[in-house]
Amino acid sequence: MSSDDPLAKAKANSNDKGAEQQLVCVTGAGGFIGSWVVKELLRRGYRVRGTARDPADCKNAHLLALEGAKERLTLCRADVLDRDSLRAAFADCHGVFHVASPVSNDPELVPVAVEGTRNVVNAAADMGARCLVFTSSYGAVHMDPNRSPDAVLDETCWSDYDYCKRTQNTYCCAKMLAERTATAEAARRGLRLAVVVPSVTTGPALQRALNVSTHHVARYLTGARDTYPNAVAAYADVRDVARAHVLAYERPAARGRYLCIAAVLHRAELAAVLRDLFPQYPVTARCEDDGGKPMARPYRFSCRRAKEELGLEFTPLRKSLYDAVLCMQSRGHLLPAIQQQQRHHQRASL
Repeated sequence: MSSDDPLAKAKANSNDKGAEQQLVCVTGAGGFIGSWVVKELLRRGYRVRGTARDPADCKNAHLLALEGAKERLTLCRADVLDRDSLRAAFADCHGVFHVASPVSNDPELVPVAVEGTRNVVNAAADMGARCLVFTSSYGAVHMDPNRSPDAVLDETCWSDYDYCKRTQNTYCCAKMLAERTATAEAARRGLRLAVVVPSVTTGPALQRALNVSTHHVARYLTGARDTYPNAVAAYADVRDVARAHVLAYERPAARGRYLCIAAVLHRAELAAVLRDLFPQYPVTARCEDDGGKPMARPYRFSCRRAKEELGLEFTPLRKSLYDAVLCMQSRGHLLPAIQQQQRHHQRASL
């Protein structure tokens, strides 16, 4: 093989570097989770390359402001549907974190997620990466109406694809198929794969834009929704999710799925926590069923693998929610409490 061969060069470089010199790549670096993964990697001394559709876009400015970014972070243009752009992004990288994934129920999301994941795995293997950490979702785990309510869900559980498709949970379908694709392709290429499976992710955002997860909190805090559904959801702190990614990368024995879930709450409990933390806000107070149906029961998860194999400790949900709200206030996403109450009363009187 020629000494100018980029594949041979990439493999040699990745094998020769110690951990403190390792270059790693994060896809979707500017997103909610991706930004925190970049921050955690920089904090630990890695050299980081982040991918974005447009690295010069001002929405990525927060990444360049991170501690250590000036010396050890570069941003590059890449598209998961363009394998050549991925190969260029992954050149010389010891590891890849595939975080990029839009949260959407657009039917086009499924083929893009699957083909994009296939491209990421193969481009990483082509360029000599030793490990891929893939961001999945608990939507790929718990969506099964036939499962016993007393079951404890762990890494062996999968959502019912037909049920998700029938109920138009396209995001869950996309995550399931993308994760299975990553598993199959990584095994075929001999690439170590670790999968982080987070739930609804909350906590402070590094980027300035309001994301889906923080909007989930804001709409109940401000009373923007008149009622909350008779439903439960699982939550994790974005900082824990980012740490799980890096810990899974750093532990050579880490393989397969790792659930990252701190708490499971009914929406009534979520509203109660928000009301207790921020009594000055008009938190949504009424369930849409209004006593017509039994309260949905919180399901149970086991995060033993993440705790025991990765050494992950979970941030209490109250702190995650508190920090998320303070962040939204500082970014101007939330009006001061008095103005928020006035707006809520005006809307209620219409």
